[in-house]
This record gives sequence, C-alpha cells and structure tokens, in this order.
Amino acid sequence: MLNNKTQEEARNEILKLVKEYHDAFHNKKKEFKEGDRITYASRVYDSEEMINLVDASLEFWLTAGRYFYKFESDFAKQFGVKYVSLVNSGSSANLLAFMTLTSPLLGDRQVKRGDEVITVACGFPTTVTPIIQYGAVPVFVDVTIPQYNIDVTKLEDALSSKTKAVMVAHTLGNPFDLETVSKFCKEHNLWLIEDNCDALGSTYEIDGVKKFTGTVGDIGTSSFYPPHHMTMGEGGAVYTSNALLNKIIKSMRDWGRDCICHSGQDNACGHRFDRQYGELPLGYDHKYVYSHFGYNLKPTDLQAAVGVAQLKKFPEFVTKRRENYKRLYNALKPIEDKIILPVPAKNAEPSWFGFLITCREGVDRDKLVGNLESNGIQTRMLFAGNIIKHPCFDQLRASGEGYRVVGELTNTDRIINDTFWVGLYPGMSNDMLDFMAKMIIEGVRE
Repeated sequence: MLNNKTQEEARNEILKLVKEYHDAFHNKKKEFKEGDRITYASRVYDSEEMINLVDASLEFWLTAGRYFYKFESDFAKQFGVKYVSLVNSGSSANLLAFMTLTSPLLGDRQVKRGDEVITVACGFPTTVTPIIQYGAVPVFVDVTIPQYNIDVTKLEDALSSKTKAVMVAHTLGNPFDLETVSKFCKEHNLWLIEDNCDALGSTYEIDGVKKFTGTVGDIGTSSFYPPHHMTMGEGGAVYTSNALLNKIIKSMRDWGRDCICHSGQDNACGHRFDRQYGELPLGYDHKYVYSHFGYNLKPTDLQAAVGVAQLKKFPEFVTKRRENYKRLYNALKPIEDKIILPVPAKNAEPSWFGFLITCREGVDRDKLVGNLESNGIQTRMLFAGNIIKHPCFDQLRASGEGYRVVGELTNTDRIINDTFWVGLYPGMSNDMLDFMAKMIIEGVRE
C-alpha cells in the first residue's frame, strides 16, 4: 500500500488516517445528565495531539528530539522566561529545581546539608521531599484561609542564620503573596523556588508589571500530568532567567555532565578532546565529564509532541478555568454562612486548578464529601493536608530532628478536618458546574 509512495507521502497518509481515527472514536461529546460521573480533572485534547504523537513515533527518535526542543522554545516565549528545561514529571522538576541550589558553582549561596528552607506543611509532598532527602531542613510555617497559601507574617520568625531559600507552591492556581515573599528573599539574599505545578497561567502584578507565576522567583516548576492545566501524559518543566542556574539545571537533568551537546550531537563546543577537567587527563572526552551529581530526567520526544499541541490551546484552557470558577463561586455565594469560598490573593489573577471549600462550624466535611461522591462528583483533599502528620514523617517526628515548625500550624490542621475541593477543568460544562453547586448546597443544608 505504501511501497509506491515517498516517505513524506506515506507519512502524510498515515497522519490523515490518524485524524480520521480521532474524529471517529475520540472526544464524542454526550449531554450531561444528573448522576453522570464528574471527575475533578480530565484531559482536553483534539486530533492535533494525536497527530503529533504519531508523527514523533514515525521518526522513532524516542528521546529528546525535534518536538522536545520546540516545546522548550515555545514555552519560553509563551511565558516570558529565558530558559526552559523539559523533564519527565512535576516531581522531577521540583527535585531538579532544589538540587540546582546545591551546586558548588553557587559559592556562598550553595545550599548545604543542614541549611534551612522555608516552606509549608500544607501541600503536595514533592515540594518538601527533595529538601529532606538531600539533608537540608524544611522550616514549616502556617497558611492562610481562604487563600490557602503561605502566611507571610511568619517569614521573619522562620528566618535563621542557616536559611538559604524559600520553596513554596501556589496552591491550586491561587498565587501566594509574591510581592512580600520576593522582597523578603531579596532582603536576606535567599533563593526563591516557585512550585508552579498547580498554577500554570496564573499571573501576579508586582512592581506594576503583570508576570506569570513561576517567572518571578529564581526558578519555577511545572507539571504536565493529565489532571494539570495542560498535559503530555507524564512531564514537567524547570524554568529560569538566570544563566548560571540554567547551566546547572541542564547539567543535573542530563546525568550531571559538563557537556552541552544535544542528544546525538558531538563537539558543539569545538573542544571535545583538548581540555583538562578536575583530575582527569588532558583531552579526556568532554562528553563524559561530570561537573555535578546528576540524573537523567528527560521525557521522550513523543511526550513533548503532545505538549507542543497543548501549548497552542493553553490560553483557552486558562480562560475556561476562570469562567468555571466564577460560575461556581456565584452559585455558592448564598451559602457563605456554611462554607468558606476561595479568594484570590491581592494583585493576582489565578488560573484555577480547583475550587477549595472549607466547611464552617456545624457542617460535617466528611458527610458532605460522602454525599457528593455518592452523587458522582469526584472530590479531593488539599493533598497532604499536613505532611508532618503522615507516616513518612514517623521517624523524623520520633527523633525530633530534620525539620522545624515555626508557631502553630492552626490553619494547616483545620484544613485536614474541614477542607476539600472539586474540579474546574476546561472540559466541564455549565450543567456539570450547576449540578455540583446544587449538590453542595443541598449537602450543607441537610
């Protein structure tokens, strides 16, 4: 069938069939009816993602290739950041972002074992995991309600002579107080890592300039896991506008090597065999010189191909998430005496990942959640709630070492008992949102 065609003709025919396959068997919309399952998140895609995926597979390069580098370039342009490094997950992005700060190339600002990093206990564990695994000390402060972000009034109390960085997430798309945190970090010469995995597309006005979250601090991270703002299946990114940090990020992502060659490329610097590094012999192959203890955290080109298509749709995704938030917020406003509704941070325009609800006194969170789930509405807790109370902290709690807590984690603990969230993803219809609101209202009035 394809023997009489050129390679380009054969490829075009295959991709045409892929589009036909997508149109015939994917994204078949059906009208929502009460009782249908409403997931908190889902992929939103069309034939372009599938075509790109198959296109990349036909090249069979598999590792970092054409789509990989296009995604990094397109992402940098779209979000106004100089350097982007694509990785295999948001968790890997956080690992890489933190480990970058441990590089000897940073001199006196290098994070060493025993140094402290200010963060929160209320969030996803992989914001904290790299700190602990390296041997640095997370310093936990409380969060605010209804923003669910770091309580900036506790920053000075958390500061010590060992503090080197602040690493904290923008919770469910709602930016934390970037103005105060950034000022605090600059005053005390601290690094700022923005865990932006749940907030891609959110903006914050600082010094009169609107910027995307993740681009204000020294390093930002994103996740492209299917529930997130955009997806490539598994995937993530680390981004910065600092050239030195970018050099370290790229090295640590790519096995810790000193070489800057792309995959499959040789001698980009022109000095592959004529330099001397460390205690290696003069002329040792630069492709196998390691300036850091690194990893291989790259995704495949197939994943990047999906991401390239998703980036084109991303502005529409953000618009729809904001519309969904407004609709659900307005629908639930009449029961504010029963629940606390999420509120954007000052100067922020969130790209909402989910809709957080905290039950007021007299409303049983577990009963309300149970009622929603029984009616087909998927719910989620605010991730760990309080990571310190989880089994992974058992040994640290018993020893009393390895972390610090500043003040009382009052709101953090309240969130464990009273808070949950529902989805706002772009594929949600108004009927779905209205049914969720109806069930929440009925649940709190029982």
